[in-house]
Amino acid sequence: MSPTTVHIAPSILSADFAHLADEVAAVEAAGADLLHVDVMDGHFVPNLTIGPPIVESLRKVTALPLDVHLMVTNPDTVIPDFAQAGANYLTVHTETCPHLHRTLQSIKEQGVKAGVTLNPSTSLNTVEEVVPDVDLVLIMSVNPGFGGQTFISACLDKLRRARQLIDRTGSQALLEVDGGIKVENAAEVLKAGANVLVAGSAIFHSPNYANTIAAFRNVARELQPH
Repeated sequence: MSPTTVHIAPSILSADFAHLADEVAAVEAAGADLLHVDVMDGHFVPNLTIGPPIVESLRKVTALPLDVHLMVTNPDTVIPDFAQAGANYLTVHTETCPHLHRTLQSIKEQGVKAGVTLNPSTSLNTVEEVVPDVDLVLIMSVNPGFGGQTFISACLDKLRRARQLIDRTGSQALLEVDGGIKVENAAEVLKAGANVLVAGSAIFHSPNYANTIAAFRNVARELQPH
């Protein structure tokens, strides 16, 4: 994953779980770059989703990198299981990690790329010390727990500051944004510095996945200097 390229990450939270393998094959054929997998424990966030067996099943049916977002109260206890299931990225919340650097190191020790994320109301200062050590920084632009929420526009300033922080520290971390991302607001998100767009309902609830992903790419292309 290049930090200079825009990557599209469909979130399976909005997929049809009765036909999950077909949904994954469809977005892979449509040009997705990675697959975003939301893991929720019903405790840190008010929803309960999937565990390592689903990630293991996904690994068997796709060559796409699996971007696994751990929205769980105690991520340290499940990191080995998700790593062994086939995750390529494991992202933890700064709000749940009292020893954040240690948790990130434990991810890397599993041979997995490490990411850190923060909720809309959490200060960017909470991740400043670890940005040089991570492969991905995820800015939540909704309060996590459910798909289909409206983008919180105040997060654009945090995105801009996150981009400055990544660049200032010389980090090669991807800057990902998740929550309410649509073709209509992709331009302002990309201008703020994001290079990974997580889109759930915008893709999986659209009539044509390929056309929607192509529309995201067109927005990114139009922003490139000519």
